Amino acid sequence: MNGALVLAAWLAWQGAPAEEEDPAVRLLGVRRLYIDRFGGGEGAAQIRDMVIASLQRTGLFVITENPERADAVLRGSAEDLVFTEVFQSGEAVGARTNASGGRGTSVRNRVYGALGAGVNENENVRIQERRHEASASVRIVARDGDVLWSTTQESQGAKFRSASADVADRITRQLVADLEKLRARRNGSAGQAAREGP
Repeated sequence: MNGALVLAAWLAWQGAPAEEEDPAVRLLGVRRLYIDRFGGGEGAAQIRDMVIASLQRTGLFVITENPERADAVLRGSAEDLVFTEVFQSGEAVGARTNASGGRGTSVRNRVYGALGAGVNENENVRIQERRHEASASVRIVARDGDVLWSTTQESQGAKFRSASADVADRITRQLVADLEKLRARRNGSAGQAAREGP
């Protein structure tokens, strides 16, 4: 009987299996980040480099080139497309009328008349526009494989930057905004717990 009580006390002391920590809370603990190679087209490597530069400017993480030292990895895919969009249209309006007459019995006694009219108008429009679009889907993955954060961003370019640079900046802005929300939520719940007291 005493052995069962000791076992029950030990199990109670160990506690129930801990609930898995919220991935958002774990994201706040990431200090060192490795940016993996992006899958996708030819522009994926360039977008990766722009994401690295953009994240480095924020100072949120230490960006490392050594995946062994990283707390988490940013993975994803990206595409950068440059293409020509063509719009072509044509309209045509035409009208024609003819009248003709004639009379004659011999070679010198002939009377002939003819009338004719015609109107024709054509209009063709061809517009070629060079387009640049970029998109990226990225995620931050913990060392144990859990996805802590993800986003998808698209751009057709900004006023003073390319579509690729705009996508990289959008990814960074989204991550910064989400981290600020998480910090505010954490600080709000900690403040509420302090106000409620024991």
